[in-house]
Order: sequence, then structure tokens, then C-alpha cells
Amino acid sequence: MTPAGAVTISVVMPAYRAEALMPRVLAPLLAMQARGEVAEILVVDDQSPDATADVARSLGAKVLTTPRNGGPGLARNLAAEHAVGDVLWFVDSDVIAWEDGALKLQSAFADPGVAAVFGSYDAAPDGAPWFSRYKNLMHRFYHQTAERDARTFWAGCGAVRKDVFRRIGGFDVDTYKVPSIEDIELGYRIRRAGGRIVLDPTLHGKHLKVWTPKNAIHTDIFRRALPWSRLMISREGVANDLNTSHAEKAKAGIAGLLLLSIVALPFAPALWPVTLGLMALAVAANWGFARFLYVNGGVGFAARALLYHQVYYVYSAAAFVWCLFEYHVLGVKNRLHVP
Repeated sequence: MTPAGAVTISVVMPAYRAEALMPRVLAPLLAMQARGEVAEILVVDDQSPDATADVARSLGAKVLTTPRNGGPGLARNLAAEHAVGDVLWFVDSDVIAWEDGALKLQSAFADPGVAAVFGSYDAAPDGAPWFSRYKNLMHRFYHQTAERDARTFWAGCGAVRKDVFRRIGGFDVDTYKVPSIEDIELGYRIRRAGGRIVLDPTLHGKHLKVWTPKNAIHTDIFRRALPWSRLMISREGVANDLNTSHAEKAKAGIAGLLLLSIVALPFAPALWPVTLGLMALAVAANWGFARFLYVNGGVGFAARALLYHQVYYVYSAAAFVWCLFEYHVLGVKNRLHVP
């Protein structure tokens, strides 16, 4: 039950084609509501062609429907207009929140200086293929090792005070019509407005998304690296946090040199000591992540994931370099559109 004087919480879940996921993702939230830990559960159906809305309603959630298919930002903004709670707890429709989530949020928001809180995925993502596990665990690793006073925000399992959210205008739905970095951009505005954002590594959610190399590369480049790079270059500056930390930039440089040396080997076989040295340097630079992967999947999993991670560094860094080129050389200013 909510302690006297504690904030009240409205759960907000944007949903599209999530009919099959509703029973799993709503179960712990409905249990929290039954215990009095959350005031309501708002599922916002983004014009799904399936029975997402009907299933959510039948399970006991309150259902809203967007006026058009406008992405998760529009859905969350709509919920904020109707929510009764002091805090909006955003939970994605493919995330199972842990049972203690509401209590952790009430504790965090007991500090009046805290404007927003977010957590991380747990160590047991649903996707069985090694690549899917790698993607979800990578996200967890960055959130588990980041600074607790965050510069950005994550809406997969994160919460913000409703009055702060409304005052800064909610999510930017003109720029971000599809799932992208709308939560990161919101975090920048929360900080600019003087709000403190806390990363609580014990606030967990289980991710049900199954990643493939194809959908991961498209998401990483077109919905993360390009829009985030454009936002940083044109407006926010490059922060020393999460994927953009100084250490991550150095690791990306090592990965790029390693790739170049591998490409050059057929033409200059004498370079093989350099390639081996760069491989060793890449492992050393990523040793903490490698150990994390080993603990969560064994030697074979860690080796495959770490190898692909070097490719991830290269295409992410290439996207950033391209954005520098288009901004400073081509003169393309504030191009934040997300395909």
C-alpha cells in the first residue's frame, strides 16, 4: 500500500500490435495496483490493427486510443493529459516490470529534487538467440555501470513527475514519430529545466524483444546513432555518459583501427602483428564488458558478442562522423528527422 505522503503513480504503457504481450506485461502492474502501489494503469493503443486494446481492457487496464498512429511519444503525451498520478511511470509494452518497481519509485521520488528516475533491463532477457541476448545485455551493462546522476532519460522503464513533464512540453512528437531517441531528448530538457535525473540500477524490467542483426543494425544507425549524433552536434554537445562516454569513444577508435588493419592484411601481410596487437587492445579495453558477457552466457557467447561489438562501434562511430560532415561541411543544420 502507498505510504502516507508518498507520490501516486500512473503507469503509462504505449502499445502497438502488442496483443500477445499484454497478459505478461500487465500481470505485475495489475498486482501492484491491487496492492495500492500504483493508482492506475493506462494502456495507450496506437491504432493497433490487432486486439491490443480489447485484451488490455479485459485484463483490467484503462485503455486510451491515439487519434492517429503517431508513435510512443504521442501515446505517452496523451496519457499525461488523463493521468491522475503525481508520477508518470513509462513501461514499454515489451517490458515486464519487476514487482518492486513502484516501491522503488516511491522511495526515489521522496526526494523533491528528483524529477525523473529510470532503471535497466534485468540479466535474463526473453530472447533466446545469442544475438538477442547480447543486445539486451549490452543495454543492461551500460545502465549498470553509468553514473547515477544521469544526463539523459530512458522511457522503457522510467518515470517522471507529471508536473515537470507537462511544464517542459512532453515528448517531441513532431521530430520523433517512431520509437527513437525521444526519451533521450526529453532527458536533456528535464536537465535544462533544472530537474535531477536518477539512474537506479535496481529498478528492473525484463525485455521481451527478440533482436536480429538486421533489425538491430537499422535501429542502431537510423533510430539511435544518426538522430542522437545530430541532436548532440546541433544542440546539446557530446556528454561523457552511457554510450557517449570518453571511454566508449576510445573503444570505438580501437575498433575502427582493428577493422582497417584486417582489411589491409591481404595487401600487406606484414601487418599481422599490428592486427593481433589491436585485437588484444580491443579485448583489454572491453575487459569489463567481456567479463559481464562471460558471466551471463559463457565463453562462446562472450567471444561472439565481443566480436560483433567491434562492428557496432564502427558503424556507430561512422554515423557520428557522417553527422559532423553534414553539419560542418554540407551545412545541414538541425536535421533531426528520424526515418
